[in-house]
Amino acid sequence: MTSLAYDSTAMFGRQLQRIKHAPGVLILTQTMPISMLLFFGYVFGSALAMPGEDYRAYLVPGLLVATAANGLMTGMFQAAQDSHRGVMDRLRTLPMSRAAVPVGQSAADLLTTALGMVPLILVGLAVGWRVDSGPLGALGAFGLLMLLRLAATWTGLFLGLATRSEEAAGQLGSATFMLPLLSNAYIPTDRLPGWLRAIAEWNPISAVASAVRDLCGNAAPAADAAWPVAHPVAGSLAWCGFLLLVFVPLAVRRYANNGR
Repeated sequence: MTSLAYDSTAMFGRQLQRIKHAPGVLILTQTMPISMLLFFGYVFGSALAMPGEDYRAYLVPGLLVATAANGLMTGMFQAAQDSHRGVMDRLRTLPMSRAAVPVGQSAADLLTTALGMVPLILVGLAVGWRVDSGPLGALGAFGLLMLLRLAATWTGLFLGLATRSEEAAGQLGSATFMLPLLSNAYIPTDRLPGWLRAIAEWNPISAVASAVRDLCGNAAPAADAAWPVAHPVAGSLAWCGFLLLVFVPLAVRRYANNGR
């Protein structure tokens, strides 16, 4: 086993222990999407006309994508917490790879996110959502969700190290709550004003939400949508690849330089 793999495995275990000792945060992040599904689906769903489709079936893939995108906030807050409380300084004194901390943290986050999506999927099936495309389509959709989570987590890790303050990370994290609202995660974008529709459809969340719906055999992308939504799988891969190419080296460099 290489040094990076060995050290990353140790940091993976540390992150799982961290989650084990703070289960409230994990429970809250997993139950919030279910609450939103029931609230939006039954309170707002009756007021939204969805030709040929039930709104709750449209909403479930959007909530899965919003959950994956939430890695931006969790990654940012945990990195800022480690930096602010001096944990990163102590880790830097150890003879270990500088990339091990973010690699282990992102790997543990992927595992807990994958397990945490199960209750939302079960509730989604209970309220009427169905996967009509078969196992391969569902597997592809799940892979895109995990890829988005990975990209969002690394972006959050860099931003958390850049802020180096739990308070600032909390405020900035709260602002990211707007990102799913400015996308097609909860509502279709074809009825938005032109300028707002363009912003929403170039939001990476819109591309992944459209891809998940397309791969699961739900709503097909609108033909006149912007390129990332009209070609959702390619658009999702392009957005996630771009975020990883930019923020993985930046986050590792920040860790290596003690957040400076």
